[in-house]
Amino acid sequence: MNKKCIVLGMVVVLSFLLSLPVMAEDYTKAERKDTVIFDIDGGRVVTPDNWNPFLPGRRLDHGGHQAMVEPLFILNYESGEMEPWLGVSLTSNDAMDEWTLTLREGVMWSDGEAFNADDIVFTIEMALNNQELTGHAPGVRTWVKEAKKVDDLTVLFMLNKPNPRFKLDIFAVKIWGSFQIVPEHIWKDQDPLTFKFYDAEKGWPVYTGPYTLASINETEFVFVRNDDWWGAKAGFKPLPKPKKLVWIWGGPEETRAALMADGNLDSLMDVTLGTFQAIKARNPNVVAWYSKLPYAWLDPCSRTFEFNCTMAPWDDPEMRWAVNKLIDRDRIVKIAYEGTTLASKSPYPAYPPLNRFVDMMPGNEDFDKLWEVDVEGAQKIFESKGYVKKGDYYEKDGKQLVMAIETHEAFIEKQRIADQLVEMFQAAGINATHRKIAGATWNENFDHGKFETRMGWQNCGSINEPWKTLDTMSSRWLKPVGERANDNRWRWDNQVFSDAVDKIGVLPLGDPAIDDLVVTALAEYYKELPTIPVTQAKKLIPFDTTYWTNWPTAENNYLHSTTWWQSTHIIIHNLEPAQ
Repeated sequence: MNKKCIVLGMVVVLSFLLSLPVMAEDYTKAERKDTVIFDIDGGRVVTPDNWNPFLPGRRLDHGGHQAMVEPLFILNYESGEMEPWLGVSLTSNDAMDEWTLTLREGVMWSDGEAFNADDIVFTIEMALNNQELTGHAPGVRTWVKEAKKVDDLTVLFMLNKPNPRFKLDIFAVKIWGSFQIVPEHIWKDQDPLTFKFYDAEKGWPVYTGPYTLASINETEFVFVRNDDWWGAKAGFKPLPKPKKLVWIWGGPEETRAALMADGNLDSLMDVTLGTFQAIKARNPNVVAWYSKLPYAWLDPCSRTFEFNCTMAPWDDPEMRWAVNKLIDRDRIVKIAYEGTTLASKSPYPAYPPLNRFVDMMPGNEDFDKLWEVDVEGAQKIFESKGYVKKGDYYEKDGKQLVMAIETHEAFIEKQRIADQLVEMFQAAGINATHRKIAGATWNENFDHGKFETRMGWQNCGSINEPWKTLDTMSSRWLKPVGERANDNRWRWDNQVFSDAVDKIGVLPLGDPAIDDLVVTALAEYYKELPTIPVTQAKKLIPFDTTYWTNWPTAENNYLHSTTWWQSTHIIIHNLEPAQ
Protein backbone atom coordinates (compact mmCIF):
# COMPACT_ATOMS: atom_id res chain seq x y z
CA MET A 1 0.00 0.00 0.00
CA ASN A 2 1.50 3.33 -1.03
CA LYS A 3 1.80 6.38 1.21
CA LYS A 4 -1.00 8.18 -0.59
CA CYS A 5 -3.48 5.43 0.23
CA ILE A 6 -2.35 5.34 3.87
CA VAL A 7 -2.79 9.09 4.27
CA LEU A 8 -6.20 8.96 2.57
CA GLY A 9 -7.28 6.17 4.88
CA MET A 10 -6.19 8.09 7.96
CA VAL A 11 -8.17 11.12 6.77
CA VAL A 12 -11.28 8.97 6.34
CA VAL A 13 -10.90 7.45 9.83
CA LEU A 14 -10.26 10.87 11.40
CA SER A 15 -13.30 12.34 9.66
CA PHE A 16 -15.41 9.47 10.95
CA LEU A 17 -14.16 9.94 14.50
CA LEU A 18 -14.83 13.67 14.38
CA SER A 19 -18.38 13.02 13.16
CA LEU A 20 -19.21 10.93 16.21
CA PRO A 21 -21.16 12.71 18.97
CA VAL A 22 -19.06 13.82 21.91
CA MET A 23 -19.87 11.68 24.91
CA ALA A 24 -20.88 13.89 27.83
CA GLU A 25 -19.00 13.26 31.05
CA ASP A 26 -21.02 11.33 33.61
CA TYR A 27 -21.01 13.78 36.49
CA THR A 28 -22.61 11.28 38.85
CA LYS A 29 -19.11 9.74 38.92
CA ALA A 30 -17.35 13.05 39.51
CA GLU A 31 -14.30 12.93 41.75
CA ARG A 32 -14.37 14.35 45.28
CA LYS A 33 -12.44 17.42 44.12
CA ASP A 34 -15.28 18.21 41.69
CA THR A 35 -18.05 17.56 44.22
CA VAL A 36 -19.53 19.80 46.93
CA ILE A 37 -21.23 18.04 49.83
CA PHE A 38 -23.83 19.94 51.88
CA ASP A 39 -25.53 19.06 55.15
CA ILE A 40 -29.35 18.81 54.91
CA ASP A 41 -30.96 21.42 57.16
CA GLY A 42 -34.09 19.65 58.35
CA GLY A 43 -32.92 16.08 58.82
CA ARG A 44 -34.15 12.92 57.12
CA VAL A 45 -36.53 13.53 54.20
CA VAL A 46 -39.46 11.14 54.62
CA THR A 47 -41.01 11.93 51.21
CA PRO A 48 -38.01 12.24 48.88
CA ASP A 49 -40.21 11.95 45.78
CA ASN A 50 -42.36 15.00 46.61
CA TRP A 51 -41.05 17.89 44.48
CA ASN A 52 -44.28 19.88 44.42
CA PRO A 53 -43.30 23.17 46.13
CA PHE A 54 -46.89 23.89 47.14
CA LEU A 55 -47.85 20.70 48.97
CA PRO A 56 -47.78 20.44 52.76
CA GLY A 57 -44.68 18.66 53.96
CA ARG A 58 -42.67 19.50 50.86
CA ARG A 59 -38.95 19.94 51.33
CA LEU A 60 -36.64 22.24 49.39
CA ASP A 61 -33.67 22.38 51.79
CA HIS A 62 -32.20 19.16 50.36
CA GLY A 63 -30.82 20.97 47.32
CA GLY A 64 -34.15 21.63 45.62
CA HIS A 65 -34.17 25.40 45.76
CA GLN A 66 -30.40 25.75 46.16
CA ALA A 67 -29.43 23.88 42.97
CA MET A 68 -32.48 23.86 40.69
CA VAL A 69 -35.20 26.38 41.55
CA GLU A 70 -33.91 29.78 40.52
CA PRO A 71 -35.70 32.82 42.01
CA LEU A 72 -36.74 36.04 40.31
CA PHE A 73 -34.73 38.18 42.76
CA ILE A 74 -32.42 37.70 45.75
CA LEU A 75 -32.08 40.12 48.66
CA ASN A 76 -28.36 40.29 49.45
CA TYR A 77 -28.04 41.01 53.18
CA GLU A 78 -24.41 42.07 52.88
CA SER A 79 -24.77 44.58 50.04
CA GLY A 80 -28.35 45.57 50.86
CA GLU A 81 -29.16 45.22 47.17
CA MET A 82 -31.94 43.27 45.48
CA GLU A 83 -30.08 41.17 42.94
CA PRO A 84 -32.02 40.32 39.76
CA TRP A 85 -31.95 36.68 38.68
CA LEU A 86 -34.71 35.32 36.44
CA GLY A 87 -36.36 38.71 36.75
CA VAL A 88 -34.83 41.96 35.54
CA SER A 89 -37.19 44.37 37.29
CA LEU A 90 -40.47 44.55 39.20
CA THR A 91 -41.85 48.07 39.50
CA SER A 92 -45.11 49.55 40.75
CA ASN A 93 -47.44 52.33 39.76
CA ASP A 94 -47.81 55.31 42.09
CA ALA A 95 -50.71 53.67 43.93
CA MET A 96 -48.66 50.47 44.45
CA ASP A 97 -51.62 48.32 43.44
CA GLU A 98 -50.18 47.38 40.02
CA TRP A 99 -46.72 45.90 39.53
CA THR A 100 -44.96 45.16 36.25
CA LEU A 101 -42.47 42.28 36.04
CA THR A 102 -39.83 42.13 33.30
CA LEU A 103 -38.16 38.75 32.81
CA ARG A 104 -34.62 38.05 31.67
CA GLU A 105 -34.29 37.07 28.04
CA GLY A 106 -33.03 33.61 27.12
CA VAL A 107 -34.10 31.70 30.25
CA MET A 108 -34.84 28.02 29.57
CA TRP A 109 -36.24 25.15 31.58
CA SER A 110 -33.82 22.22 31.89
CA ASP A 111 -35.83 20.24 29.30
CA GLY A 112 -35.22 22.92 26.67
CA GLU A 113 -38.57 24.72 26.81
CA ALA A 114 -38.56 28.51 27.09
CA PHE A 115 -39.27 30.09 30.48
CA ASN A 116 -41.60 33.04 29.91
CA ALA A 117 -44.62 35.05 31.04
CA ASP A 118 -46.95 32.12 30.36
CA ASP A 119 -45.27 30.17 33.16
CA ILE A 120 -45.62 33.10 35.58
CA VAL A 121 -49.31 33.68 34.82
CA PHE A 122 -50.08 29.95 34.93
CA THR A 123 -48.43 29.48 38.34
CA ILE A 124 -50.11 32.57 39.82
CA GLU A 125 -53.54 31.43 38.59
CA MET A 126 -52.91 27.95 39.98
CA ALA A 127 -52.16 29.47 43.40
CA LEU A 128 -55.27 31.67 43.22
CA ASN A 129 -57.57 28.80 42.24
CA ASN A 130 -56.39 26.23 44.78
CA GLN A 131 -56.86 27.35 48.38
CA GLU A 132 -55.05 24.30 49.75
CA LEU A 133 -51.69 25.14 48.17
CA THR A 134 -49.10 26.22 50.73
CA GLY A 135 -45.59 27.70 50.61
CA HIS A 136 -45.77 31.28 49.33
CA ALA A 137 -49.13 30.60 47.64
CA PRO A 138 -51.19 32.09 50.53
CA GLY A 139 -49.34 35.39 50.11
CA VAL A 140 -50.24 35.40 46.43
CA ARG A 141 -53.90 34.74 47.27
CA THR A 142 -53.87 37.57 49.80
CA TRP A 143 -52.53 40.20 47.44
CA VAL A 144 -52.99 39.27 43.79
CA LYS A 145 -56.30 39.89 42.05
CA GLU A 146 -55.08 39.00 38.58
CA ALA A 147 -51.89 38.42 36.59
CA LYS A 148 -51.84 39.34 32.90
CA LYS A 149 -49.33 38.51 30.20
CA VAL A 150 -48.23 41.68 28.39
CA ASP A 151 -45.72 39.90 26.17
CA ASP A 152 -43.38 36.90 26.52
CA LEU A 153 -41.13 38.74 28.95
CA THR A 154 -43.62 41.01 30.75
CA VAL A 155 -46.33 40.32 33.34
CA LEU A 156 -48.71 42.82 34.94
CA PHE A 157 -49.91 42.06 38.48
CA MET A 158 -53.11 43.75 39.63
CA LEU A 159 -53.43 43.63 43.42
CA ASN A 160 -56.42 43.56 45.73
CA LYS A 161 -55.01 46.56 47.59
CA PRO A 162 -51.78 48.55 47.65
CA ASN A 163 -48.71 46.64 48.79
CA PRO A 164 -45.33 48.40 48.89
CA ARG A 165 -43.68 45.09 49.91
CA PHE A 166 -44.99 42.98 47.04
CA LYS A 167 -41.61 42.39 45.39
CA LEU A 168 -39.77 41.83 48.67
CA ASP A 169 -42.27 39.45 50.27
CA ILE A 170 -43.39 37.35 47.29
CA PHE A 171 -40.69 37.16 44.62
CA ALA A 172 -37.41 37.89 46.39
CA VAL A 173 -35.44 35.50 48.54
CA LYS A 174 -35.84 37.65 51.62
CA ILE A 175 -35.79 34.74 54.07
CA TRP A 176 -35.23 31.12 53.06
CA GLY A 177 -37.11 31.11 49.75
CA SER A 178 -39.67 32.72 47.48
CA PHE A 179 -42.77 31.95 45.42
CA GLN A 180 -41.86 29.12 43.05
CA ILE A 181 -42.66 29.30 39.34
CA VAL A 182 -43.39 25.94 37.71
CA PRO A 183 -43.35 24.97 34.00
CA GLU A 184 -46.78 25.34 32.44
CA HIS A 185 -46.05 22.76 29.73
CA ILE A 186 -45.73 20.05 32.40
CA TRP A 187 -48.14 21.22 35.09
CA LYS A 188 -51.11 22.25 32.92
CA ASP A 189 -52.47 18.70 32.77
CA GLN A 190 -51.78 17.87 36.43
CA ASP A 191 -53.75 18.15 39.65
CA PRO A 192 -51.62 20.51 41.77
CA LEU A 193 -53.06 19.01 44.95
CA THR A 194 -51.66 15.54 44.20
CA PHE A 195 -48.91 16.01 41.60
CA LYS A 196 -45.49 15.17 43.08
CA PHE A 197 -43.49 16.47 40.07
CA TYR A 198 -41.08 13.54 40.23
CA ASP A 199 -40.40 11.00 37.49
CA ALA A 200 -36.80 9.95 36.95
CA GLU A 201 -37.48 8.59 33.45
CA LYS A 202 -39.08 11.88 32.34
CA GLY A 203 -36.35 13.97 33.93
CA TRP A 204 -38.71 15.52 36.48
CA PRO A 205 -38.48 17.77 38.39
CA VAL A 206 -37.75 20.35 35.69
CA TYR A 207 -36.49 23.77 36.76
CA THR A 208 -34.19 26.42 35.30
CA GLY A 209 -31.13 25.99 37.54
CA PRO A 210 -27.66 24.87 36.46
CA TYR A 211 -28.10 21.44 38.07
CA THR A 212 -30.54 18.59 37.52
CA LEU A 213 -31.58 15.86 39.93
CA ALA A 214 -29.70 12.59 39.51
CA SER A 215 -30.79 10.45 42.46
CA ILE A 216 -32.79 10.56 45.67
CA ASN A 217 -33.35 8.72 48.91
CA GLU A 218 -34.31 9.78 52.42
CA THR A 219 -30.77 10.78 53.37
CA GLU A 220 -28.96 11.66 50.12
CA PHE A 221 -29.79 13.82 47.09
CA VAL A 222 -27.41 14.06 44.14
CA PHE A 223 -27.46 16.83 41.52
CA VAL A 224 -25.30 17.02 38.41
CA ARG A 225 -24.30 20.08 36.43
CA ASN A 226 -26.28 20.81 33.28
CA ASP A 227 -23.61 22.01 30.84
CA ASP A 228 -26.40 23.25 28.57
CA TRP A 229 -27.63 25.64 31.27
CA TRP A 230 -29.31 28.73 29.82
CA GLY A 231 -27.34 31.16 32.02
CA ALA A 232 -24.00 30.32 30.43
CA LYS A 233 -25.45 30.35 26.90
CA ALA A 234 -27.18 33.71 27.47
CA GLY A 235 -24.11 35.29 29.05
CA PHE A 236 -25.78 35.74 32.44
CA LYS A 237 -23.18 33.81 34.41
CA PRO A 238 -20.55 31.17 33.57
CA LEU A 239 -21.19 27.57 34.51
CA PRO A 240 -20.51 26.99 38.22
CA LYS A 241 -17.28 25.10 38.90
CA PRO A 242 -18.68 22.09 40.84
CA LYS A 243 -19.71 19.22 38.59
CA LYS A 244 -21.73 17.47 41.26
CA LEU A 245 -23.62 18.64 44.35
CA VAL A 246 -24.68 16.28 47.12
CA TRP A 247 -26.95 16.97 50.09
CA ILE A 248 -26.75 14.38 52.85
CA TRP A 249 -28.24 13.80 56.26
CA GLY A 250 -25.63 12.08 58.39
CA GLY A 251 -27.58 11.81 61.62
CA PRO A 252 -26.83 13.36 65.02
CA GLU A 253 -24.58 16.39 65.37
CA GLU A 254 -21.56 14.37 66.45
CA THR A 255 -21.82 12.13 63.35
CA ARG A 256 -22.09 15.07 60.96
CA ALA A 257 -19.25 16.84 62.75
CA ALA A 258 -17.07 13.77 62.23
CA LEU A 259 -17.88 13.83 58.52
CA MET A 260 -16.60 17.39 58.24
CA ALA A 261 -13.57 16.71 60.40
CA ASP A 262 -12.65 13.91 57.99
CA GLY A 263 -13.18 16.05 54.88
CA ASN A 264 -16.45 14.41 53.84
CA LEU A 265 -18.74 17.42 54.30
CA ASP A 266 -18.05 20.88 52.87
CA SER A 267 -20.94 22.80 54.47
CA LEU A 268 -22.34 21.89 57.87
CA MET A 269 -25.53 23.23 59.41
CA ASP A 270 -25.60 25.14 62.69
CA VAL A 271 -23.51 23.53 65.45
CA THR A 272 -22.58 24.37 69.02
CA LEU A 273 -19.39 26.18 69.90
CA GLY A 274 -17.86 23.07 71.43
CA THR A 275 -18.60 21.00 68.34
CA PHE A 276 -17.12 23.67 66.06
CA GLN A 277 -13.94 23.84 68.12
CA ALA A 278 -13.63 20.04 68.07
CA ILE A 279 -14.03 19.97 64.27
CA LYS A 280 -11.45 22.72 63.78
CA ALA A 281 -8.98 20.94 66.05
CA ARG A 282 -9.07 17.95 63.69
CA ASN A 283 -9.47 19.88 60.45
CA PRO A 284 -7.76 23.32 60.47
CA ASN A 285 -9.22 24.07 57.01
CA VAL A 286 -12.66 24.64 58.57
CA VAL A 287 -13.85 28.25 58.79
CA ALA A 288 -16.95 30.09 60.04
CA TRP A 289 -18.52 33.52 59.48
CA TYR A 290 -16.16 35.16 61.98
CA SER A 291 -12.61 33.96 62.59
CA LYS A 292 -13.05 34.38 66.36
CA LEU A 293 -15.87 34.45 68.92
CA PRO A 294 -18.81 34.46 68.42
CA TYR A 295 -17.91 32.83 65.03
CA ALA A 296 -21.62 32.90 64.13
CA TRP A 297 -23.84 34.86 61.75
CA LEU A 298 -27.03 36.50 63.06
CA ASP A 299 -30.02 34.69 61.54
CA PRO A 300 -33.18 36.76 60.78
CA CYS A 301 -35.43 34.35 62.67
CA SER A 302 -35.18 34.95 66.40
CA ARG A 303 -36.07 32.06 68.72
CA THR A 304 -39.44 32.17 70.45
CA PHE A 305 -41.27 29.98 72.94
CA GLU A 306 -44.72 29.51 71.43
CA PHE A 307 -48.20 28.70 72.73
CA ASN A 308 -51.31 27.22 71.23
CA CYS A 309 -53.53 30.11 72.31
CA THR A 310 -56.69 27.99 72.08
CA MET A 311 -55.52 25.38 74.58
CA ALA A 312 -56.16 25.78 78.32
CA PRO A 313 -54.53 26.94 80.47
CA TRP A 314 -52.30 28.73 77.93
CA ASP A 315 -55.30 30.44 76.33
CA ASP A 316 -55.08 32.79 79.33
CA PRO A 317 -52.57 35.65 78.78
CA GLU A 318 -51.86 35.79 82.52
CA MET A 319 -50.75 32.16 82.48
CA ARG A 320 -48.51 32.88 79.50
CA TRP A 321 -47.01 35.77 81.43
CA ALA A 322 -46.43 33.48 84.39
CA VAL A 323 -44.39 31.23 82.11
CA ASN A 324 -42.37 34.21 80.91
CA LYS A 325 -41.48 35.05 84.52
CA LEU A 326 -39.83 31.64 84.83
CA ILE A 327 -37.49 32.04 81.85
CA ASP A 328 -33.90 32.92 82.68
CA ARG A 329 -32.60 34.03 79.30
CA ASP A 330 -29.07 34.65 80.56
CA ARG A 331 -28.85 31.03 81.65
CA ILE A 332 -30.07 29.86 78.24
CA VAL A 333 -27.47 32.00 76.46
CA LYS A 334 -24.72 30.67 78.75
CA ILE A 335 -25.64 26.98 78.66
CA ALA A 336 -27.58 26.31 75.44
CA TYR A 337 -25.48 28.65 73.28
CA GLU A 338 -22.19 28.63 75.22
CA GLY A 339 -22.27 32.43 75.12
CA THR A 340 -22.42 32.76 71.32
CA THR A 341 -25.72 34.69 71.17
CA LEU A 342 -27.80 37.22 73.13
CA ALA A 343 -31.24 37.31 74.70
CA SER A 344 -34.18 38.72 72.74
CA LYS A 345 -36.27 41.76 73.60
CA SER A 346 -38.75 41.24 70.77
CA PRO A 347 -39.78 38.75 68.09
CA TYR A 348 -37.61 40.70 65.64
CA PRO A 349 -34.02 39.87 64.70
CA ALA A 350 -31.59 42.37 66.24
CA TYR A 351 -30.96 44.19 62.97
CA PRO A 352 -30.49 47.99 63.07
CA PRO A 353 -33.58 48.87 60.97
CA LEU A 354 -35.74 46.91 63.44
CA ASN A 355 -33.93 47.80 66.66
CA ARG A 356 -35.27 51.34 66.38
CA PHE A 357 -38.82 50.04 66.86
CA VAL A 358 -37.85 48.03 69.93
CA ASP A 359 -36.11 51.13 71.30
CA MET A 360 -39.50 52.89 71.25
CA MET A 361 -40.95 50.45 73.80
CA PRO A 362 -39.24 51.32 77.12
CA GLY A 363 -41.84 52.91 79.35
CA ASN A 364 -44.38 50.27 78.35
CA GLU A 365 -45.09 48.39 81.58
CA ASP A 366 -45.20 44.95 79.98
CA PHE A 367 -42.07 45.48 77.89
CA ASP A 368 -40.12 46.78 80.89
CA LYS A 369 -40.74 43.61 82.90
CA LEU A 370 -40.18 41.15 80.04
CA TRP A 371 -36.73 40.02 81.22
CA GLU A 372 -37.61 39.93 84.90
CA VAL A 373 -37.13 36.44 86.36
CA ASP A 374 -39.75 36.19 89.10
CA VAL A 375 -40.55 32.62 90.16
CA GLU A 376 -42.56 33.78 93.16
CA GLY A 377 -44.58 36.14 90.95
CA ALA A 378 -45.32 33.31 88.52
CA GLN A 379 -46.47 31.03 91.34
CA LYS A 380 -48.79 33.75 92.65
CA ILE A 381 -50.45 33.83 89.23
CA PHE A 382 -50.87 30.06 89.27
CA GLU A 383 -52.44 30.24 92.72
CA SER A 384 -54.74 33.10 91.69
CA LYS A 385 -56.07 30.78 88.99
CA GLY A 386 -56.92 28.08 91.55
CA TYR A 387 -53.79 25.96 91.36
CA VAL A 388 -52.45 24.46 94.59
CA LYS A 389 -48.92 23.09 95.08
CA LYS A 390 -49.02 19.39 95.96
CA GLY A 391 -45.59 17.87 96.18
CA ASP A 392 -43.43 19.10 93.33
CA TYR A 393 -46.23 20.29 91.08
CA TYR A 394 -49.30 22.50 91.00
CA GLU A 395 -52.74 20.92 90.67
CA LYS A 396 -56.26 22.16 90.00
CA ASP A 397 -59.46 20.10 90.20
CA GLY A 398 -57.33 16.99 90.60
CA LYS A 399 -55.32 17.67 87.45
CA GLN A 400 -51.63 18.41 87.48
CA LEU A 401 -50.30 21.53 85.76
CA VAL A 402 -48.47 19.95 82.86
CA MET A 403 -46.82 21.23 79.69
CA ALA A 404 -45.56 19.41 76.60
CA ILE A 405 -42.87 21.32 74.70
CA GLU A 406 -42.36 20.14 71.12
CA THR A 407 -39.18 20.58 69.06
CA HIS A 408 -38.16 19.42 65.60
CA GLU A 409 -36.05 16.25 65.91
CA ALA A 410 -33.30 17.65 63.64
CA PHE A 411 -32.83 21.04 65.27
CA ILE A 412 -30.32 20.69 68.09
CA GLU A 413 -30.30 24.41 68.92
CA LYS A 414 -34.01 24.48 69.78
CA GLN A 415 -33.70 21.22 71.70
CA ARG A 416 -30.98 22.68 73.90
CA ILE A 417 -33.20 25.67 74.70
CA ALA A 418 -36.17 23.39 75.43
CA ASP A 419 -34.10 21.30 77.82
CA GLN A 420 -33.29 24.43 79.81
CA LEU A 421 -36.93 25.50 79.82
CA VAL A 422 -38.03 22.12 81.12
CA GLU A 423 -35.65 22.45 84.08
CA MET A 424 -36.89 25.98 84.85
CA PHE A 425 -40.56 25.06 84.61
CA GLN A 426 -40.15 21.85 86.60
CA ALA A 427 -38.41 23.74 89.40
CA ALA A 428 -41.35 26.18 89.59
CA GLY A 429 -44.08 23.54 89.74
CA ILE A 430 -45.03 22.82 86.12
CA ASN A 431 -44.62 19.18 85.11
CA ALA A 432 -43.00 20.07 81.79
CA THR A 433 -41.70 17.55 79.26
CA HIS A 434 -39.75 17.89 76.02
CA ARG A 435 -40.85 15.92 72.97
CA LYS A 436 -38.65 15.68 69.86
CA ILE A 437 -41.02 15.31 66.93
CA ALA A 438 -40.29 14.00 63.42
CA GLY A 439 -40.15 16.89 60.97
CA ALA A 440 -43.30 16.15 58.99
CA THR A 441 -45.35 15.59 62.15
CA TRP A 442 -43.91 18.68 63.82
CA ASN A 443 -45.02 20.81 60.88
CA GLU A 444 -48.43 19.16 60.62
CA ASN A 445 -49.07 19.65 64.34
CA PHE A 446 -48.20 23.33 64.04
CA ASP A 447 -50.27 23.95 60.91
CA HIS A 448 -53.37 22.30 62.38
CA GLY A 449 -53.12 23.64 65.93
CA LYS A 450 -52.42 20.21 67.38
CA PHE A 451 -49.72 21.19 69.84
CA GLU A 452 -49.57 22.69 73.32
CA THR A 453 -46.28 24.61 73.34
CA ARG A 454 -43.21 24.55 71.16
CA MET A 455 -39.76 26.00 70.76
CA GLY A 456 -39.65 27.63 67.35
CA TRP A 457 -38.91 30.64 65.19
CA GLN A 458 -42.07 31.19 63.16
CA ASN A 459 -42.46 34.89 64.04
CA CYS A 460 -39.85 35.17 61.31
CA GLY A 461 -40.46 37.66 58.52
CA SER A 462 -39.13 41.18 59.00
CA ILE A 463 -35.66 42.18 57.85
CA ASN A 464 -35.63 45.90 57.17
CA GLU A 465 -39.22 46.89 58.01
CA PRO A 466 -41.58 45.86 60.83
CA TRP A 467 -44.74 44.65 59.13
CA LYS A 468 -44.06 41.05 58.09
CA THR A 469 -43.22 39.66 61.53
CA LEU A 470 -46.31 41.33 63.00
CA ASP A 471 -48.48 39.98 60.19
CA THR A 472 -47.56 36.40 61.11
CA MET A 473 -49.78 36.92 64.18
CA SER A 474 -52.68 38.78 62.51
CA SER A 475 -56.22 37.59 63.17
CA ARG A 476 -56.85 37.57 59.42
CA TRP A 477 -55.01 34.25 59.26
CA LEU A 478 -57.17 32.57 61.92
CA LYS A 479 -58.39 29.03 61.29
CA PRO A 480 -60.17 26.64 63.70
CA VAL A 481 -58.07 23.95 65.32
CA GLY A 482 -57.92 21.02 62.94
CA GLU A 483 -57.87 23.18 59.80
CA ARG A 484 -54.58 24.08 58.18
CA ALA A 485 -53.46 27.63 58.96
CA ASN A 486 -50.94 29.33 56.69
CA ASP A 487 -49.92 31.84 59.37
CA ASN A 488 -50.89 32.70 62.93
CA ARG A 489 -50.69 29.01 63.67
CA TRP A 490 -50.66 29.98 67.37
CA ARG A 491 -54.26 31.04 66.74
CA TRP A 492 -53.96 34.26 68.74
CA ASP A 493 -56.91 36.59 68.29
CA ASN A 494 -56.34 40.26 69.13
CA GLN A 495 -58.27 42.73 67.01
CA VAL A 496 -56.48 45.88 68.24
CA PHE A 497 -53.18 44.31 67.21
CA SER A 498 -54.53 43.11 63.87
CA ASP A 499 -56.12 46.45 62.96
CA ALA A 500 -52.79 48.21 63.54
CA VAL A 501 -50.96 45.61 61.45
CA ASP A 502 -53.42 45.96 58.58
CA LYS A 503 -52.86 49.72 58.53
CA ILE A 504 -49.09 49.28 58.46
CA GLY A 505 -49.40 46.85 55.55
CA VAL A 506 -50.68 49.41 53.06
CA LEU A 507 -48.35 52.26 54.02
CA PRO A 508 -45.21 52.94 51.97
CA LEU A 509 -41.94 51.82 53.53
CA GLY A 510 -40.62 54.58 55.79
CA ASP A 511 -43.96 56.33 56.21
CA PRO A 512 -43.83 58.26 59.55
CA ALA A 513 -47.27 56.91 60.52
CA ILE A 514 -45.79 53.42 60.79
CA ASP A 515 -43.98 54.19 64.06
CA ASP A 516 -47.06 54.76 66.22
CA LEU A 517 -48.85 51.79 64.68
CA VAL A 518 -45.91 49.50 65.46
CA VAL A 519 -45.88 50.72 69.07
CA THR A 520 -49.63 50.02 69.31
CA ALA A 521 -49.21 46.51 67.91
CA LEU A 522 -46.19 45.65 70.05
CA ALA A 523 -48.00 46.90 73.18
CA GLU A 524 -50.72 44.30 72.53
CA TYR A 525 -48.13 41.65 71.82
CA TYR A 526 -46.30 42.27 75.10
CA LYS A 527 -49.56 42.43 77.02
CA GLU A 528 -50.65 38.96 75.89
CA LEU A 529 -47.43 37.16 74.77
CA PRO A 530 -48.77 34.63 72.26
CA THR A 531 -45.10 33.86 71.75
CA ILE A 532 -42.25 34.70 74.11
CA PRO A 533 -38.98 36.16 72.77
CA VAL A 534 -36.13 34.04 74.11
CA THR A 535 -32.88 34.48 72.15
CA GLN A 536 -31.44 35.81 68.96
CA ALA A 537 -30.37 33.10 66.56
CA LYS A 538 -26.65 33.13 66.00
CA LYS A 539 -25.95 30.48 63.37
CA LEU A 540 -22.51 28.87 63.64
CA ILE A 541 -22.17 27.42 60.14
CA PRO A 542 -18.80 25.78 59.38
CA PHE A 543 -17.32 25.49 55.88
CA ASP A 544 -14.44 23.21 54.90
CA THR A 545 -11.93 24.83 52.52
CA THR A 546 -10.04 21.61 51.79
CA TYR A 547 -11.72 21.09 48.42
CA TRP A 548 -13.63 24.35 47.86
CA THR A 549 -12.81 27.96 48.70
CA ASN A 550 -14.50 31.36 48.48
CA TRP A 551 -17.23 30.54 50.96
CA PRO A 552 -18.99 33.65 52.35
CA THR A 553 -17.54 35.04 55.59
CA ALA A 554 -17.49 38.39 57.37
CA GLU A 555 -14.20 39.15 55.61
CA ASN A 556 -15.41 37.77 52.28
CA ASN A 557 -18.92 39.12 52.63
CA TYR A 558 -20.36 38.90 49.14
CA LEU A 559 -23.46 37.20 50.64
CA HIS A 560 -24.90 35.92 53.91
CA SER A 561 -23.85 32.36 54.73
CA THR A 562 -27.22 30.57 54.64
CA THR A 563 -26.68 27.46 52.54
CA TRP A 564 -30.17 26.14 53.26
CA TRP A 565 -31.75 29.19 51.56
CA GLN A 566 -32.60 29.72 47.90
CA SER A 567 -29.88 32.39 47.81
CA THR A 568 -27.34 29.52 47.86
CA HIS A 569 -27.28 29.88 44.06
CA ILE A 570 -24.94 32.84 44.56
CA ILE A 571 -22.63 30.83 46.82
CA ILE A 572 -22.43 27.90 44.40
CA HIS A 573 -21.54 30.24 41.53
CA ASN A 574 -18.75 31.75 43.65
CA LEU A 575 -17.11 28.52 44.81
CA GLU A 576 -13.59 27.88 43.55
CA PRO A 577 -11.68 24.56 43.62
CA ALA A 578 -8.93 24.56 46.21
CA GLN A 579 -6.56 22.53 44.05
